[in-house]
Amino acid sequence: MNSTILILGCGDVGGALGKRLLDAGHRVIGARRNVAMLPAGIEPLALDVGANESLESLPDADILVYAISADRFEESAYRSAYRDGLDAVLKVFENREHKPKRVLFVSSTSVYAQQDGETVDERSPTEPNGFSGQLMVEAERRLIESPLPGSVVRFSGIYGPGRERLIQQVLEGRVAPSAPVMYSNRIHRDDCVGVLDWLIARALSGQPLDDVYLGSDCEPTPISEVMGWLAKRLKVEPSSVIQSPLRRRASKRCSNARLVELGYRFTYPSFRDGYEQVIKEAGLGATAR
Repeated sequence: MNSTILILGCGDVGGALGKRLLDAGHRVIGARRNVAMLPAGIEPLALDVGANESLESLPDADILVYAISADRFEESAYRSAYRDGLDAVLKVFENREHKPKRVLFVSSTSVYAQQDGETVDERSPTEPNGFSGQLMVEAERRLIESPLPGSVVRFSGIYGPGRERLIQQVLEGRVAPSAPVMYSNRIHRDDCVGVLDWLIARALSGQPLDDVYLGSDCEPTPISEVMGWLAKRLKVEPSSVIQSPLRRRASKRCSNARLVELGYRFTYPSFRDGYEQVIKEAGLGATAR
């Protein structure tokens, strides 16, 4: 039986997810500010979660995916998009007669404060120091404590087509230092889509889901090794070392064991697999310096 999936924040990940769900025969409604950017076939719904008066008009749905992103790196923007926005949406659906079978909230590994190379998973403490992680934790807690069945999906650094910042840095000759070791965790955009699609299928078939999932590939790797591999692959001779931005980052190793043990199989299990696809799609395979 076809189901109705409502994706709030139907951008890059949400749009690709919507296309996959359409191919599976579901009805997909995509909500975002600029609906002209939605892929064909997704029913458009212009929405600003900050305008609470518009939320009552949200359609009923069997699955609700909350994938809204803050439009700038400021505390007020994060509070509006994550904590307050999710709270307002949940209040609407908690009072509906037709309640979603599952709510999925796209969160982030910024909820972890670990910075000494520790391995983290869904059971690890979440005691972030910055406002972004703190507000994300508050939003996660709001969903987990909701009477609606919900799951949080914490994605690590998302890369893929159109998300090529690291490649661009390498093409400019800039790489990360090898010491101190700074672990990097990432997930290809297509695996973000795959994880969400897989969880939706489980929810619709009545299979149990956990409260939290950590979405990251199978190979946490020092950022210096990732950039070194890219430099060799792109035939770039590094000319400078990036310093200050890396000192502000946490260094941890994200474990995806819960997803893998439950049966999800990554399309791009390592950064090498994923960046190879990005390089080819961007036509950078023959790049040399």
